[in-house]
Amino acid sequence: MAQPALFKPIRIRNLTLSNRIVIAPMCQYSAQDGCMNDWHQMHLGHLALSGAGLLTIEASAVLAEGRITYADVGLYDDATEAAMAKTVESIRRWSTVPIAVQLNHAGRKSSSEVPWVGGAQIAPSDPDGWQTFAPSPIPFSTGQHAPVALDDAGLAKIRDAFAGAARRAARIGIDAIQIHAAHGYLLHQFLSPLSNARADAYGGPLEHRMRFPLEVFDAVRAAFPADKSVTVRVSGTDWVEGGWDIEQTIAFAKALEARGCDAIHVSSGGLHPAQQIPVGPSYQVPLARAVKQAVTMPVVAVGLITEPQQAEAIVATGDADMIALARTVLYDPRWPWHAAAELGAQVRAPKQYLRSQPRQYKDLFLDQRAATADPHWSAIDMSRVVFEEEA
Repeated sequence: MAQPALFKPIRIRNLTLSNRIVIAPMCQYSAQDGCMNDWHQMHLGHLALSGAGLLTIEASAVLAEGRITYADVGLYDDATEAAMAKTVESIRRWSTVPIAVQLNHAGRKSSSEVPWVGGAQIAPSDPDGWQTFAPSPIPFSTGQHAPVALDDAGLAKIRDAFAGAARRAARIGIDAIQIHAAHGYLLHQFLSPLSNARADAYGGPLEHRMRFPLEVFDAVRAAFPADKSVTVRVSGTDWVEGGWDIEQTIAFAKALEARGCDAIHVSSGGLHPAQQIPVGPSYQVPLARAVKQAVTMPVVAVGLITEPQQAEAIVATGDADMIALARTVLYDPRWPWHAAAELGAQVRAPKQYLRSQPRQYKDLFLDQRAATADPHWSAIDMSRVVFEEEA
């Protein structure tokens, strides 16, 4: 049987992924003062055993005031770096999965309540809130406290903070960085004419609106080791008339590729409350397809990808080079195992779980020991593996 496209290795700069399944960054809103804790060790450690090709740490703020909520993870000082290092070290002891981190500044969407308490903006006067900053003093929705428009000093501070977070990520052994320029956060706010009304060199025509996000990319690329990957996540469209759209996304993707971007992850929406999103299976894949037709760097598709055959078709037909899972893998943390079984492929699994392999899927698992010793991850013949069952 031919190897499924979804389970073929792919190389991104000097990083080789064993398959095309990416675990997308998913905010947990469970940090304390920006620091990861036991929850993140359990959450990420669990997903590190999923068999996916890449694990991405949730949106990590480059400044305290860049957090979406007071419970967001950060990577902006020694304490947040140490906490993330502890989590990464714990994962590394038990999993060989490559680890990326998504760096973010939430801009006008920061200073918010956690989702399960409503997610509303918190006023700067509240102990859990702070003054927000954005390209222009335009709030996300009517009635919110307006952000302060960033001046030159503010832009430099944020640009430097992204670079500083990249250096921290390198120190703790992160394999790749994803810059968050999607979902209505700060860099997306600069890109979209709905949130950027500046009259200077950072607003107006597309070239100017792309300027700050590209400067941030350049700063991160310069700060992160040259042999490691820097990628970007974008919203392919605002789903609002007169907003950011796929044509502008393609222009941005080309500019990123020219600067050495290693991959682009195409999502959508999040910038404006008037968005009309046609939600359905693979609803964002056409956006990824359009970008892939315009660039040569790898493209990641995401959005209601739930079935193995669906994911296989996306990669096999060339709509995207990889697929990303978020809610799907929260609901089913072993989704890559099940996809490999259905498609006739193999995935890595820890030796402690080898006995779980169903008899009908012989040689489904690749042992972590083999993955470490052999770059080709030679399969374990389960017929020769005997476990002493618990009493």
